[in-house]
Amino acid sequence: MTRVGRQTPTQSVILPYSETKGNEAIKLYAMTGNELMEWQQLMLCDIMAVNADGLWTHSKFGYSVPRRNGKTEVVTSRELWGLFNGEHILHTAQLTDTAHIAWERLLNRIENLGIHPVSVLKAFGKEHIELDTGGVIEFRTRTTTGGLGSGYDLVVIDEAQEYTIGQQTALNYVVSAQKNPQTIMLGTPPTTESAGTVFKNLRKKVLSGDSDHTGWSEWSVPKMSNVHDKDLWYETSPSLGTLLTERAIMDEINGDDMDFNIQRLGLWLEYNLQSAISQAEWDELKVDKLPQLTGQLTVGIKYGKGTGNIAVSIAVKTTDGKVFVESLACKPFRFGQSWLIHFLEKADVDEVIVDGANGVETLKKDMKDDGLHAPIYPKVAEIITANVEFEKAVTGKMICHKGQPSLAQSVTNSEHRAIGSNGGFGYKSLNDQIDVSLMESMILAFYFVLRGKIRRSKLLAINCQPKDWL
Repeated sequence: MTRVGRQTPTQSVILPYSETKGNEAIKLYAMTGNELMEWQQLMLCDIMAVNADGLWTHSKFGYSVPRRNGKTEVVTSRELWGLFNGEHILHTAQLTDTAHIAWERLLNRIENLGIHPVSVLKAFGKEHIELDTGGVIEFRTRTTTGGLGSGYDLVVIDEAQEYTIGQQTALNYVVSAQKNPQTIMLGTPPTTESAGTVFKNLRKKVLSGDSDHTGWSEWSVPKMSNVHDKDLWYETSPSLGTLLTERAIMDEINGDDMDFNIQRLGLWLEYNLQSAISQAEWDELKVDKLPQLTGQLTVGIKYGKGTGNIAVSIAVKTTDGKVFVESLACKPFRFGQSWLIHFLEKADVDEVIVDGANGVETLKKDMKDDGLHAPIYPKVAEIITANVEFEKAVTGKMICHKGQPSLAQSVTNSEHRAIGSNGGFGYKSLNDQIDVSLMESMILAFYFVLRGKIRRSKLLAINCQPKDWL
């Protein structure tokens, strides 16, 4: 007997119902010569559930299924039924090609029924189908203005992981005037390249019970998992054994375990890969006067990947229990490191934390030659923890700074990137002209102050201004 993937979601929120139009859609779809798989039929029945007033039980429905499982066929069936029942439908996608393929698929199903549409428009980005039932569907690439002024009974948000707040604003009210509207979002969990936040926010609200008239289904793993575990392949790919084969999935394993977990195993990361620290958040931590400091300096040094720069920052505890941070420099490595050694000799430094490859051995030798104690080289797990603790400190206002423009620019122009193999994150710059290394060096210094790593027993209250440290 051929093994097939799990046919029911690993996690879902479905409101109670006793009646559904899903069976009508399933029968109509079967007349096209195609048959929906069990999981697709079950989901269609959930999506098309109706209440005692004949209204959709779920006026909003979101579902996440790993790639190449046939998730779009579900909305194709829903759209086909809608056209035959006189609905006005808008199908949106992030990419023009995706919208066009969806148009081709639906048109093919209609033609297989022997139906000749009243009107068909093939133009890329403006595809259109109209039947003599009064049913009309338009296919559009999403923008921040598309859909304004139009009214639809059904709005489909394909590639929902890319659906942004700006695009949602443009489409949010296009169903408001309809008597029985429905919005369906479908996609996969966001990756490191995904720009959208709406899909993730919808999922969070539904699973936490903070939504009305909304359904959700997903096939996913709850945490970073072994990419070679075939049982998980079957748990998260409902079409494995039918549309998909084990060999095809095996070929997808390319060393990027994070990407495989997201796109094949349906992993939803707990943090937002696109969330940068805003200017407003950073400004809230600014102090007008240098606070009273206590203890020795911790120095964070980051050798920028691909930039050739050395970024240096300091952190030190304050008497009110916070951590004060400041960046000292971000200079090209080709200028040498004598200035850095000079600073380490002059300042009252407790620990030096170094991350990066270029120049590390040279720095280690120079520090040893000058009688300075060896720096700390944090492991990936420590850097991941440092980033998490830094963001907690920003939220909890346990960090402070003097508003240094260069550091503010680095912090407020950064976004998350996945690192490690257990769902951790680091940072990358949103602007190629801004070096994120400055922020990374500051986080290294901050975290090791937070940890209270004191190698020497001497504690010194420092009252000098940051400019005096170089």
